[in-house]
Amino acid sequence: MEFCVRILLTNDDGVYAPGLRALRLELMKLGEVTVVAPAGEQSAVGHSITLLTPLLVQEVLDETNQPLGWAVEGRPADCVKLALLELLREPPDLIVSGLNAGSNAGINVLYSGTVAAAIEGAFFQRTSIAVSLEYTKPKPLNFGRAAQLARAVIEQIMAHKPSGGSLFNVNIPSLEKGPIRGVRVVPQNVAPYAETYDRRIDPRGRVYFWSGPSIHCPDPHPDTDVTALSEGYITVTPLQFDLTRRELLQEMQGWNLK
Repeated sequence: MEFCVRILLTNDDGVYAPGLRALRLELMKLGEVTVVAPAGEQSAVGHSITLLTPLLVQEVLDETNQPLGWAVEGRPADCVKLALLELLREPPDLIVSGLNAGSNAGINVLYSGTVAAAIEGAFFQRTSIAVSLEYTKPKPLNFGRAAQLARAVIEQIMAHKPSGGSLFNVNIPSLEKGPIRGVRVVPQNVAPYAETYDRRIDPRGRVYFWSGPSIHCPDPHPDTDVTALSEGYITVTPLQFDLTRRELLQEMQGWNLK
């Protein structure tokens, strides 16, 4: 069933990433897909945008030499801004960011360029969905199967006709774990992650640090995206970009700050 006529597809892994290409093929079953994505890898850039250098744009063809969209020498958020303000003839009905190589659950949502692109779409009052695939081994990922699962979830979300500006974060568990157990709608985990840095010395005797490859959540809160994902469920989390802490805002009205 077709719910979306025009779809903008972006990511943070770059316009040539296999996850984006696989998801595009699936989204084409729902409507017309236009890609506007970074020219190269932009993982973990968060919601940064480019201000002091030009945003170079180049048209890109797909595997059959048909127009795919545009590669942008910028950040994921730049791509969505340019798409909506300059590149697309008509506004999209849906913005999808992904399919990311690696999950974006828990506090990783705050660092993710994938999620940031979706947030940018929500700024413009477009329904926006970030989609990521967890991996547990450094081996080729089954993006084709993951894209099928992602499309099925996106289709179900759109069937409920979410209001403009609705924002969703979808994570697909590693397919190495076995059959998908189902779909769960859960909140974002906010428990701290365990991170490490490798301390090294360069040839000139200067100390430098390299972020360790293992970032995990040792004590996640129950019934959140991190725990459900680890149990083999596809997770769907509705997000918002309003960071105001409203209960404290009300209390602060009586602080009489001067």
